[in-house]
Amino acid sequence: MFVSAQDIDKEKPVAPPVVHTRIGDQATSGDGSFTITLVAKKQNYDWSGAVKRDPDVVSPKSVNISPDGKKFYINSLEGAKTVSYNMATLEKIARISHVIGRKQRRLWTGAEEIYPFDTVYEAPRVFTGKPVEGAFSHGGRYLWVPYYRRSFDLNAQDPSAIAVIDTRADTLVRLLDTGPLPKMIASSPDGRYMAVAHWGNNTVGIIDVASPSPDAWRQLPYHVVDYKLKLDYSRTEPVNRDVGSGNALRGTVFTPDSRYLLVGCMGGIGGIAVIDMDEMKYRGKLTGMMPNVRHLDIGADGYIYLSINKAGYLQRLSLDSLYSNINLMTGSTRKVTGWENCKVGAGARTVSLSPDGRVAYVACNTVSKLYAVDTRTMSVLTSIDVDSYPVGLDVSPNGTTVIVTSQGRPGATGSGNSVSIYRITTR
Repeated sequence: MFVSAQDIDKEKPVAPPVVHTRIGDQATSGDGSFTITLVAKKQNYDWSGAVKRDPDVVSPKSVNISPDGKKFYINSLEGAKTVSYNMATLEKIARISHVIGRKQRRLWTGAEEIYPFDTVYEAPRVFTGKPVEGAFSHGGRYLWVPYYRRSFDLNAQDPSAIAVIDTRADTLVRLLDTGPLPKMIASSPDGRYMAVAHWGNNTVGIIDVASPSPDAWRQLPYHVVDYKLKLDYSRTEPVNRDVGSGNALRGTVFTPDSRYLLVGCMGGIGGIAVIDMDEMKYRGKLTGMMPNVRHLDIGADGYIYLSINKAGYLQRLSLDSLYSNINLMTGSTRKVTGWENCKVGAGARTVSLSPDGRVAYVACNTVSKLYAVDTRTMSVLTSIDVDSYPVGLDVSPNGTTVIVTSQGRPGATGSGNSVSIYRITTR
């Protein structure tokens, strides 16, 4: 049965019990060959005297470990900042503020003709941004961070923005307009493009970043997935923009050859939207997987992996099958068979593969757990408790560290405001 994002919201489930973990917590696979150990935390709540409170961890939405493995970045959604840490020592390096004002005027790359405002604002480029996700470009030189919305845009129906951080100095070097409510951002393997999925109106933005110079980057026309939503929400009364957003575009990834951009649809009829980057056009949707696709990742093992949020599954399909089905597309949708499934915990959010593609890690929000899946057998190796409620995760380039962010939930006192750092050992 199809389950839309709107249906999920109507159920309004009671928040699961709040979970707090302790340094030293450990989980091992049944054969003893794989172990996850909680070795450190960055938390902003008073519970364990063993962990020093970090006031910069405020509703942490996502984590990005640098390609060289030397730093990691936490996007504190409600704290309006991105915080960088030394990977080896875990010491804080810098706080990058997303309070944008007149001092940042020189950083803007204009795209008003692509993303015009429907509402006239006195100072549209003076606002506070809420950092959501992140992606590196130019070999890790730059970190791209979309803003959920500009602070004056109550219901996220006007253009938002992306901040670009120079990771050498941990400072903002560029600001770009986007469509409404951007969430996921991805870099093409060939280094030519950045893509951002606009949850707010069924569109996907493309930025040409082939030049090494930020001054030369340029916005390209966006792609519409099926239809562009008309946004006419209240300007004075807040509404829940996480629902009622059409296809609810989320997980975003380029194929390894950079030919196709794939975008997961949490809402609508579900599926994966396919954008042909050679022809620069939307091809249609691949369907046949479970509904409520949240996140996408492609592993070194030659498979694309999907997290299925509500049902709590990890699904995968070989890239050979993926390409074959794209080549056979003739209409607006094509049903794909051959998906492999692994049951994980409810609320499967971010999925990230180990560098060798042999383990898939899934942050499961509802059950407050991190799952490790053996991709050779598509079976669970083990799972471990995470501070409630986990949303984002990343794996270090050497595969020995997994970092998970716990954003928390409104009304669940004591939840979230935590970053958990796990050590992976194998034999």
